[in-house]
Amino acid sequence: MITTLTLSPAFDIHVGITAFHTGRENLAETAARDVGGKGINISRALTENGIPNTPVVLVGKENGTDFVNGLRTVGLDCRILECEGRIRENITVHPAEGEETRLSFKGFSCSPDVLESVESLIGTGGIVTFTGSLPGGITPEAAENFLKRLCSKGVRVVIDSKSISLATLRRIRPWLIKPNAEECEAYFGKMTEQQLYRTAAELHAEGIANVMISLGPDGAILAAEGKLFRARVPKMEIRSTIGAGDSAIAGFIAMDTPPEESLRRAVAYGSAACLREGTNPPLAGDIERIYRTVTVEEIRLGCDKR
Repeated sequence: MITTLTLSPAFDIHVGITAFHTGRENLAETAARDVGGKGINISRALTENGIPNTPVVLVGKENGTDFVNGLRTVGLDCRILECEGRIRENITVHPAEGEETRLSFKGFSCSPDVLESVESLIGTGGIVTFTGSLPGGITPEAAENFLKRLCSKGVRVVIDSKSISLATLRRIRPWLIKPNAEECEAYFGKMTEQQLYRTAAELHAEGIANVMISLGPDGAILAAEGKLFRARVPKMEIRSTIGAGDSAIAGFIAMDTPPEESLRRAVAYGSAACLREGTNPPLAGDIERIYRTVTVEEIRLGCDKR
């Protein structure tokens, strides 16, 4: 059983414009409003591709009804927990050319006791994804204790959260982490690809079963089962990168396969998500087509594979 946790959900507002100019008024040409949050994105990718999962979502009461209705509209049957406050909004500006710009607002705060309520919904074993930022009121220490308790119950914990420090990851030793290259640089400083290989291998050797470093359109790196793998995907037209990393996690956990195949599927899911506008899950046909084009090679440290 796969359970996804979304403790800091958001309404994702996507705005399309011809060109984005700072310091002046910009006229929006298109707009879309989606229910979002990293755990929700993972669940949508899994559900779209027929993989059973249980989303657990914490919502603010002020606009929670609208959000829950949105979850139902996209086909998610969630377990909902409520707290006081308002669900935040993220605004992503998509110019016809150039990079996206994202504005993120602060969301609700809640009591640390909410983690006990979340834990009561999770059994032993299975996979639990803990992704996204912590809501106000939940300290990193409370989150660490919660995650350690899950691990002690045999849960395979997946972590992709800037709220969880590298030192904490080393103490928890989750089953899977998925930092991107930018996050690795925040931890260790700017690194070459060869250094990223070594970083993944070292974290894996310290007890993290699967260390997947996503490299955006350049694929991903995986350290698992004492080996190191590099996945690459051909260049393609990108419509939106929002949720691509979450879709990659969905691809990795969708099936119990050898690590190189899990990596290939992760890259296919993440790349397929980029073909869709807004915050939308990857489609099965796109995943299958891209999956056939993904190359995976084993990397042996000391050999400069770039």
